[in-house]
Amino acid sequence: MFSPHDSYQDIRDAIRALAAQLPSDYFRRVDEDKAYPEIFVNALTQAGWLAALIPQEYGGSGLGLTEATVIMEEINRCGGNAGACHGQMYNMNTLLRHGSTAQKERYLPRIATGELRLQSMAVTEPTTGTDTTQLKTMAVKKGDRYIVNGQKVWTSRVQHSELMILLARTTPVDQVARKSDGLSVFLVDVRAATGNGMTIRPIANMVNHETNELFFDNLEIPADNLIGEEGKGFKYILDGLNAERTLIAAECIGDAHWFIEKITRYANERIVFDRPIGKNQGVQFPIARAWVNLQAADLMRFKAAALFDAHQPCGAESNMSKLLAADVSWEAANACLQFHGGFGFATEYDVERKFRETRLYQVAPISTNMILSYVAEHVLGLPRSF
Repeated sequence: MFSPHDSYQDIRDAIRALAAQLPSDYFRRVDEDKAYPEIFVNALTQAGWLAALIPQEYGGSGLGLTEATVIMEEINRCGGNAGACHGQMYNMNTLLRHGSTAQKERYLPRIATGELRLQSMAVTEPTTGTDTTQLKTMAVKKGDRYIVNGQKVWTSRVQHSELMILLARTTPVDQVARKSDGLSVFLVDVRAATGNGMTIRPIANMVNHETNELFFDNLEIPADNLIGEEGKGFKYILDGLNAERTLIAAECIGDAHWFIEKITRYANERIVFDRPIGKNQGVQFPIARAWVNLQAADLMRFKAAALFDAHQPCGAESNMSKLLAADVSWEAANACLQFHGGFGFATEYDVERKFRETRLYQVAPISTNMILSYVAEHVLGLPRSF
């Protein structure tokens, strides 16, 4: 019988125990201060959780994406926001699957110890959005270096990373047979690049999420930092993106659990007109519906992760898991806020913070409508809509 929750209870218990060591208002204060949860992320790193995917020979745990999704889920279920550190999990796959032996030996042990953080991926551009094949950032090889010029946007956690994955075009789009050809992936030393060809401009936003615009003006990257073959980067980056969608799905599942548990307790305790509000079917049904949908999203998450770990095609499953999970977390968030009434808007209840955080996943890292377009075209065989 398929019972993923029982299989990973040790991971769940460990993350919950780690989160329990923090003050009860820790995540709320981090949000109010628009700060980065350094204490929590450092604790995760020291306990080895952010090195889960790194093979044991490089100092990691050698776990799969399935286990990584459980880690991310539990962070959100405990009231945290895994968006502060999930980048290392999905960026890791680009390096693990396509990096050279020399690159792995150089970087993975230092990532495992926390000396280096690989939290950031620079792909999206202001004028291209999801149309990745049209990106305009160029990397031109000159001798033993690549010279990069261009711009990125919505590049998250770069201020809290020592390393960054960069996707740039190395062959102009009008000189390739397919639009997805001619793109290459590089590993960027953030500290060396900042102020030496790379400028970071933070973007203020509605959630406490560190994200930025990047500007490249003759940034030099050693040719040794090219990951895999030149021009094959689009295929490489898809591994990271499929992992990203599945991890985000897990985080939304964690959020949904948090909201459902929160409102279920409150609905049992809140007495209005001499009866708990949870006795009313108008309160019960939205919560129960969210729970039912959560179970379905959870199964799709585990299916997508299992396919990824088996190196099987998983684009459809990873996208569908993200859509189902983001929808149910938003559904649960609405019910939680609605039935808390005015208290749902009070910061001390944490509902409004989690409400804002989970709303992001209707839009990022890929919007719900783009997922539906993907399924329509690639799964159902309907005509391409764009």
